[in-house]
Amino acid sequence: MVTEKIPSVRSISLGIWVEVGSRYETPVENGMSHLIEHMLFKGTKKRSAKKIAQELESVGGNLNAFTSKEHTCYTARIVDEHLEIAIDVLADMTCNSRLAPNNLSMEKKVILEEIKESLENPSDHIHDLFSETMWQNQAIGRPILGDMKSVSSIKRKNIISYMKKYYRTGAIVIAAAGNISHQKLVDLVKDKFIFPEGKSNTAHPIMPPEKNEITFTNNSNAQVHLCLGYAGPKYDSKFLMPALVVNTYLSGGMSSVLFQKVRERKGLAYSVYSFLDLYKDSGLFGTYAGTDKDRAAECIDIILKEFDILKKRRLSSLDLKQVKDQFKGQFALGMESSSSRMNRVARLELYLGIFKTFGQTIKDIEKVTSSEILEYANLTLNRDKMALAVLGPANKSDIKKIL
Repeated sequence: MVTEKIPSVRSISLGIWVEVGSRYETPVENGMSHLIEHMLFKGTKKRSAKKIAQELESVGGNLNAFTSKEHTCYTARIVDEHLEIAIDVLADMTCNSRLAPNNLSMEKKVILEEIKESLENPSDHIHDLFSETMWQNQAIGRPILGDMKSVSSIKRKNIISYMKKYYRTGAIVIAAAGNISHQKLVDLVKDKFIFPEGKSNTAHPIMPPEKNEITFTNNSNAQVHLCLGYAGPKYDSKFLMPALVVNTYLSGGMSSVLFQKVRERKGLAYSVYSFLDLYKDSGLFGTYAGTDKDRAAECIDIILKEFDILKKRRLSSLDLKQVKDQFKGQFALGMESSSSRMNRVARLELYLGIFKTFGQTIKDIEKVTSSEILEYANLTLNRDKMALAVLGPANKSDIKKIL
């Protein structure tokens, strides 16, 4: 259990983090973690689905949840005086869900529509295609939502068995941030949450690509969407901060390198950005752009040239100071939210088993050097181990010429 007190606010953000996500699933289980997330909102012996929603909404709060590659999280945000209600609802949901067959049938239909929507949204779908391209047939590369076949085949007994394996005391972190007392949270939680003891199964390992992996997927759209990237640092890597600084340098706003060179100077894309996904034992550094089919190769060429510059030339003292100041400012603004603070302390506990103050993180950003960035770039931006996923009517031969 981990908390961060923010005396200046009245809100509390609470999260029940379960160490299970899509990378824990077998191919036939794909989508199981996400389906369970949906199902736990559908009623307990004590509360109907409507009652679960009403409990916190009636006092101005809200409930939510999300599933990622490595975690499933159930969250509540409430005014501090309603903490006990939030804990009772979250404990009831996660420990006492009925998992009724009629609700399962209905919720699978809902998720199948969610999958269809994702497939029909190319700026979303390309990220799933990129993950599949990067990680090939590994669990980490499969979509969090699952696919039509895997979700349709999941039965109630499969869900019960899966939860017994993964919803265990050694795989759960309860995190909170806001106007909260740690001891009060401990006292309220200890008799509410009852999970089987022990640790859950470990996740399927990640094997980085050993060669270039390129996929082309056609569709009926006029625009080409593409993601290009590399296996990146894991969460506890010494290169975590240099990687985050590089991400800000490339994609931290309208003044960033990719925005200026791809959009402002060339008019190649409306949306272009880099992103960084961090896992326990690996990571993913990537870039996205949506561009015209006849200019996709030019767009990729500009991105790759910027990567080559990062590998050959240290950032100047002025550039490094500017990007670190930008990163610190964005981090500080993000931390004004109790939800962001809760997410941060939970991830620190899950990945590192430590607590870091806001000030300690700022100092970590300030310590990043141009030499560390150069080393990170040369270790990560390897053209021989690159993944590229292209969605849309691209000219394959033009793209292959510049790789």
